[in-house]
Amino acid sequence: MTLVGHLINGEIRTDASRQQDIFNPSTGQVSKQLAIAGKATVEEAIAAANAAFPAWRATPVAKRARIMFRFKELLEQHADKIITLIGEEHGKISHDAKGELQRGIESVEYACGAPELLKGEHSRNVGPSIDSWSEFQPLGVVAGITPFNFPAMVPLWMYPMAIVCGNTFILKPSERDPSSVLFIAQLLEEAGLPPGVLNVVNGDKEAVDTLLHASKIQAVSFVGSTPIAEYIYATASANGKRCQALGGAKNHAIVMPDADMDNAVNQLLGAAFGSSGERCMALSVAVTVGDAAGDALVAKMKQAMTSLKVGTHSDSSNDFGPLISKQHQEKVIGYINSAEEQGAKIVVDGRYPEVTGFSEGFFVGGTLIDNVTAEMVSYKEEIFGPVLQVVRVDTMQEAMDLIDAHEYGNGTCIFTRDGEAARYFSDHIQVGMVGINVPLPVPVAYHSFGGWKRSLFGDLHAYGPDSVRFYTKRKTITQRWPSAGVREGAEFSFPS
Repeated sequence: MTLVGHLINGEIRTDASRQQDIFNPSTGQVSKQLAIAGKATVEEAIAAANAAFPAWRATPVAKRARIMFRFKELLEQHADKIITLIGEEHGKISHDAKGELQRGIESVEYACGAPELLKGEHSRNVGPSIDSWSEFQPLGVVAGITPFNFPAMVPLWMYPMAIVCGNTFILKPSERDPSSVLFIAQLLEEAGLPPGVLNVVNGDKEAVDTLLHASKIQAVSFVGSTPIAEYIYATASANGKRCQALGGAKNHAIVMPDADMDNAVNQLLGAAFGSSGERCMALSVAVTVGDAAGDALVAKMKQAMTSLKVGTHSDSSNDFGPLISKQHQEKVIGYINSAEEQGAKIVVDGRYPEVTGFSEGFFVGGTLIDNVTAEMVSYKEEIFGPVLQVVRVDTMQEAMDLIDAHEYGNGTCIFTRDGEAARYFSDHIQVGMVGINVPLPVPVAYHSFGGWKRSLFGDLHAYGPDSVRFYTKRKTITQRWPSAGVREGAEFSFPS
């Protein structure tokens, strides 16, 4: 059986203190083994990155950017293989994996603009013969810890920009679907990246804690659940590191009485059930304003969901695939059970769907639950599965208050034809990413991504302009060259 290893200093390493199974979620069977890095292996990767830093820092930014241009071409050339690797270990349908990869490539494209992004600022003659300028310098060795749900895209949010800014990088991907991550990292080395600039170590909490406590790690980026994000942020900060930790979500869509209901239904189908709901931006709650809107939405959703197809990643006619693991499948079904037990109505039941030929796969079908209330466990917690819950309220303000009261503030949207309502909503809602008739308001690569409240720990968001700020430190230099023969006396007042 194939053993998936680490990438350290340009070499694939399969040494491990332990090994772990990798599953194909469609079949429920073990497909590979993963080498789990212990503390010594992670420290070796850190040492390799630290040794590579001085030469990489001194490499002109234009040369770094040229490597990213070649990397982008290689990602496009090998897209089919990357998509297959994602499908085999994550379960994502090929069209969904293709979209994920494309969004990752867009972040690489943004990183290609580093010569412009790192230009800094300059002011001449801020005082007599005094010039002042700022420049953006790399931090050193930085690390990224990424989740299972976007094995290609989320790492590409992080290390292309970190590296093109002159840092070296340690990536600790999810241990559930590491093969596409490792293959993509090798493509970057094929593009010309020197050994040691990017290192990939597979592991669990031991590997994470080694990164968080290592004195040579200057910054940590993380995407995952809120409890882990909070732990990462607190531990990294306590060890003097810069940290951005993106956590969980409970994303609401307000459906107004004047909404184009057919459009809202089509948009909700993809936003709630795409990628089996395993997205931090998935719309998991529809808040309908008025009973008429609630009745219409539920009726139309029920009818539309009869055509949803759940199945294996290899069949591109499927709408979404399995969940990542047997444990997560049971967890999602547990949330559906709890909603029913607490009085909600299961309108479309996706528990234990029949997928011909894949009876052992980790599948949950599209599920629609009506009459959900804010007191229910399924409403309070992030389900991370193909489940859409409907909460009914009487007014738009009541819907907004419901959203604002939730601990998460990642993404939200409103379906309406009323420009005044849309403007009021976008101005006042306490959520970091807002859509107006756009169900997944994920910004493009030249804007930055991140939520509010307990969906983000740290001051800077992911990718876009904030990534340049996160992976660099500003140095401001003020310079004077006095004219020959002119010497000023000592000054004791503060310079102005």
